[in-house]
Amino acid sequence: MGKAESSLPESELFSAVCLNSDTTLFRMKVEIITRRLLYEREVTVMALVTSAEMFRKAYEGGYAIGAFNVNNMEIVQAITEAAAELKSPVILQASAGARKYANSIYLVKLVEAAVELHPEVPMVLHLDHGADFATCKDCIDGGFTSVMIDFSSHSFEDNIAETKKVVEYAHAHGVVVEAELGTLAGVEDDVCVEEGMSSYTRPEEVEEFVSRTGCDSLAIAIGTSHGAYKFKPGTNPELRLDILEEVKKRLPGFPIVLHGASSVPQEYVKIINANGGQLKDAIGVPEDQLRAAARSAVCKINIDSDLRLGMTAGIRQHFNEHPDHFDPRQYLGDGRANVKAIVAHKITEVLGSNNRI
Repeated sequence: MGKAESSLPESELFSAVCLNSDTTLFRMKVEIITRRLLYEREVTVMALVTSAEMFRKAYEGGYAIGAFNVNNMEIVQAITEAAAELKSPVILQASAGARKYANSIYLVKLVEAAVELHPEVPMVLHLDHGADFATCKDCIDGGFTSVMIDFSSHSFEDNIAETKKVVEYAHAHGVVVEAELGTLAGVEDDVCVEEGMSSYTRPEEVEEFVSRTGCDSLAIAIGTSHGAYKFKPGTNPELRLDILEEVKKRLPGFPIVLHGASSVPQEYVKIINANGGQLKDAIGVPEDQLRAAARSAVCKINIDSDLRLGMTAGIRQHFNEHPDHFDPRQYLGDGRANVKAIVAHKITEVLGSNNRI
């Protein structure tokens, strides 16, 4: 920021103050205070960033950045407070359902408030599962610094064409783009893929896809799925880390993304069920496999269902223990505390992104 122009040095202003009327005195005092703020303080305007530098450091450092879905103020607070305390970069992402529920303008302003409160934390605002060019464009124009175009359910050529269109517009506006190859089963907001319709990413396609689209990161399907019901009871959940390694060989240094990577912590499932909930057979991705992926080429791991479980567990337990309470700050506060604890656990034990800023 440049220094303000002034007709009088500050010492002469003080002398003039002593010789003038009360009105002039007041005005000069205001000018002195304003000038001191401009001259003596380095005013830095913090802003959202893209994930480009984050991913470069994560790839080289063998860790991943958590991409946590946000829907309201309490969740934004919980995520960013945990990130600030643990010195971790973070990605805040909004799905179509979140944008419909809260409105993009509210979400952008909430995240901007978090940036102002925690200027030391690199933060990205990301669109999760953008359905088409129009959706991505709307978010780019609205202040998002990263978008995902998910055309993975379409043909390979159509996926390339739509992704390239988004990339060209995004890059012209300083925004990065995540694309997807392969489809994940499960349900999350507007994303719904039946188990039989899911498909693993084909490593032999990734080089051509990235080359022709110019995307900045790539979400792949290696056995994760959306929602809280990822695996059936009695099964041994296994991610296809062999596919990840093959993709890494074909795209050295390129950031890979995992969707549907919530681990569905059983302690919160139990709390929900003990307080009137009915989450039967909710099983997630083993955290040790997610950590292994983060040590490889995975630079971004999406986490949504776990936050929902923590929030719901806190609210249900609060209502059961305090049936006389009706102040939202009381029960939402408990939910927020759970979300913060979950994010802190993910940062330190799964992502390995703590103490990286």
